[in-house]
Amino acid sequence: MSKLIAGRTLEQWLESHPVLAQLMGSEETFWFNRHPRAVAATLAGLDIGQEDVQDAADRLDRFAPYISRVFPDTAERKGIIESPLICIPDMQDALSRYLGLPLAGRLMLKCDNDLPISGSVKARGGIYEVLKHAESLAVENGLLSPGDNYAGLDDKRFKEFFGRYSIAVGSTGNLGLSIGIMGAQLGFRVTVHMSADAKAWKKDRLRAKGVEVIEYDGDYGKAVAQGRKQAAADPLCHFVDDENSKDLFMGYAVAALRLKSQLADLGVKPDKDHPLFVYLPCGVGGAPGGISFGLKLVFGEHVHCIFAEPTRSPAMFLGVYTGMLDGVCVQDFGLDNVTDADGLACGRPSGFSAKRMKDLIDGFYTVSDATLFRQLALMADNEKIFMEPSALAGLSGMAHVLRTPDCLEGSGCANHPDRAVHIAWGTGGAMVPREIMDAYYLKGKSQAR
Repeated sequence: MSKLIAGRTLEQWLESHPVLAQLMGSEETFWFNRHPRAVAATLAGLDIGQEDVQDAADRLDRFAPYISRVFPDTAERKGIIESPLICIPDMQDALSRYLGLPLAGRLMLKCDNDLPISGSVKARGGIYEVLKHAESLAVENGLLSPGDNYAGLDDKRFKEFFGRYSIAVGSTGNLGLSIGIMGAQLGFRVTVHMSADAKAWKKDRLRAKGVEVIEYDGDYGKAVAQGRKQAAADPLCHFVDDENSKDLFMGYAVAALRLKSQLADLGVKPDKDHPLFVYLPCGVGGAPGGISFGLKLVFGEHVHCIFAEPTRSPAMFLGVYTGMLDGVCVQDFGLDNVTDADGLACGRPSGFSAKRMKDLIDGFYTVSDATLFRQLALMADNEKIFMEPSALAGLSGMAHVLRTPDCLEGSGCANHPDRAVHIAWGTGGAMVPREIMDAYYLKGKSQAR
């Protein structure tokens, strides 16, 4: 008898969802999600909204004086953790030549690969959740009041206070870095449960900060389960739940408010004749989900958010495409969740993100490790920007959209694709040790056609 997957045989799934055959074969696959509901109606039906994002933005502003004091690389921006938005015309030309495809429109890079403090997109949600937890504890215990200058959180009494509490998280790498660096800086006792996918240098960096790192032979799901178990046994331990955290989600969503200003500074104002496409590398789905949620609030129907996942770890793709959300995992469909894109090596999607974003994600595609490495080398050669493999996932999106008539028709730019703006979201790389980045680059050059 065939194994049942969410109550159905594999044969039944393949008959009703034919794209599964490509995903199961680890082929690079694109799927345009033609959801029937309008963006405004979908947003109105959610249990989260604009006020939640603004609350997160305000909290980050309150912490800015503290961030500026303890992390000097943020002082120039007065403690605001933000990354540049840049045009990458040389990379666009290189991709066009490499693919043999004209790439009409304007390609940009959102440089979260270079975010301060932890060098990845996780510096948004991860750091935000730690800050919110710290604020709640300090307020509840009478150590912090409205109107206080949060720079005072660097005082010894706060570090001693936070030292009574602990934080736990399960991670493939980058979330653990952001939680560990921020938590340790405040004085928390931090434990990061690392999956087998996590790179050794990330573990070493955390241990150097005084963070306890526990390693597992299994994948991301096991690391999260162990982190959750630790927190359940300790009333003074806060678990950062990458699969179900509203706070992480809102920290990521703040990016949209800032992106609007950055686009305006570059003369870009998305509308029905000038659509915006955003390509987001996706692991468990919290970061791309939160960013996309914010973007839909800001730009409505004029922004199209497309998630990019490894060919062997398409967790969110499978969840949304099958309609089962976090009720299925990649292993159910014969995939092993093994990829050099360690930040994206997640077998099951975030339930929080999947449930709220299923009708707001405009499409999905998968990308092979070989493609990631080739594009890593292209980016380095043409823009002198070095990112870790998972951060390159967003660069394939523009070509998929331009090859898919439904996408162009749905966005309103079928006759004028040159009017669209495309943003590849760079998600990590600034903290990668030089010798490891050099090895990535050489591997990419060796795989170039």
